[in-house]
Amino acid sequence: MAPLALAVVAVAGLAHLYGHSPYEPAQLLPRCPFHWVTGLNCPACGGTRMTYSLLHGDMGGALRANPVLLAALPFAWYAYGRWALAGLRGRSHRLSLGRRGVLLVLGTALAWTVVRNVLGR
Repeated sequence: MAPLALAVVAVAGLAHLYGHSPYEPAQLLPRCPFHWVTGLNCPACGGTRMTYSLLHGDMGGALRANPVLLAALPFAWYAYGRWALAGLRGRSHRLSLGRRGVLLVLGTALAWTVVRNVLGR
């Protein structure tokens, strides 16, 4: 049930985003709270622009918006697929990255945050 609910919410969000460009001012889109408070980019900043660009077939725009998040999308889709498939089979599935996986994800996020704020991306 939860994977289906997430899919419905995601499709609704994507449908809204398709018609509302984050590149245009005064759009009804969420702001990054980390950026709003600190003025710095978080690892996911640019994710809305990246998704908008993907929805409109602009791979270059998606890559410019957030290349690290774009590279992580196949892993997120894989994890969602495993979770949804387990749910369809009446089982529960818990993503287990292990200690090394968690350190890799956190280290990548921290490094990307530093790089993008130092380079002004």
